[in-house]
Formats: sequence, structure tokens, C-alpha cells
Amino acid sequence: MIPVRSHTLSLLLLCALAINPACDSDSHKIEVQENVLPVVDFGHARVSVELAVDQATQAKGLMFRKSMPEDQGMLFIFDRPKQMSFWMRNTHLPLDIGFFTADGVLREIYPLYPHDENSRKSIRFDLLYALETNQGWFERHGLKPGDKFDPMSVRNP
Repeated sequence: MIPVRSHTLSLLLLCALAINPACDSDSHKIEVQENVLPVVDFGHARVSVELAVDQATQAKGLMFRKSMPEDQGMLFIFDRPKQMSFWMRNTHLPLDIGFFTADGVLREIYPLYPHDENSRKSIRFDLLYALETNQGWFERHGLKPGDKFDPMSVRNP
């Protein structure tokens, strides 16, 4: 029988090794500092983003928010390219969503309406990123399909 203290220490060490970013070779992973929002930079437009990289954060998204600053959003980063599907359950804010391929090219933009539980599916099946912003943000900043951000430049300001 392993003493509880030794077992706990072993478990903590295993967890630390499992989440060590140096062990991850995926090129689309983005490193951030705590309490500072990373920035997605399109050249002529920038948006500070919360990152949704795990399933729990992606499922919650921007639910229950009453407001969001104008140039802020949420960047969803998936582990593999796929067709996107989003809904607005428990989401009070009108949003826009932009879908991007792995190279950071904006491919599709859609409006999302509060509490709409119908899924908004992308047309494409090769999407890796989704960016939710306040409704009208893409248009106000002149962004359209074909515009691009560098996924590796998503960084702290």
C-alpha cells in the first residue's frame, strides 16, 4: 500500500507533466499569461479574446453574460478541423460568429441571436477557429471572408 502523501505527490507530478506546454507539439496551440487577454490582430482591426480551448469552456461560451466590451470576444480553438455548429442557449447578447481555417483565413460570418436554440452550422468542414464578437463587429471593422489573422500571433498585448 502506498502512503496517501506519496500517492498525492505522484499524482501531482503526473498532472504537471501532462499539462507541460513543452510536451505539446501541436502547431495551433496558443500560449497565454494569466489575467491578460490575448489579442487577435487582423492588421486594421484588433479584438481582445477569451480563449475557449477545452470542452467545458467551449460548451459554456458566452452564456449568461449581460454585456461585453466592444472590442472583446471569445476565440474557440478546436483540436482538429471540422464543421462548426453553435447555438445561443442561455446567451443574452446578440453576437456575430466568424469561422476560420487553420491558416487563420476568415471563411464564413453569421449573426447569432439571443436564446436561439437552433444550431448555426458552417458550410465548410475544414474549420479550426471560431470567433464570437458583439453583433456587427466584423462589419464595423470592414472584415469579410478572405481576411486573415496569424494564429501564431495571438498573444498577450
